[in-house]
Amino acid sequence: MKTRADRLAAVLRQQFAPDLLRVDDESARHAGHAGAAPGGETHYSVLIVSAAFRGESRVARSRRVYAALGDELAGGLHALALNLRTPEEHAALAKAC
Repeated sequence: MKTRADRLAAVLRQQFAPDLLRVDDESARHAGHAGAAPGGETHYSVLIVSAAFRGESRVARSRRVYAALGDELAGGLHALALNLRTPEEHAALAKAC
C-alpha cells in the first residue's frame, strides 16, 4: 500500500509536471497537536518547482495545490506547508544562498 506521501507526490507530479518535487512527512513533529493522528501522515511540507506557476500569485498557486489534493484533505490530511516556485524563482533563491 502506498503512503500518503506517495499519493501526494503522484497527484502533484500529474497536475504540475514539476522540475523539482519534495514531499516531507512532518507528522512526528506535530504529535499531540490538533489534527495529529496516532499513525501520522497528517502534516506535510511540500516544495514544488514548476513552470506551471509562471504568472500566478502565491495565493493562486496555493489554491491550485489545495484543489488538486482535495481528496487527501477530505481524507485526513490536516496541514500542508507549501513552497511553490517557478524555476526562475528557485534559481534566484539558490543563487542568493
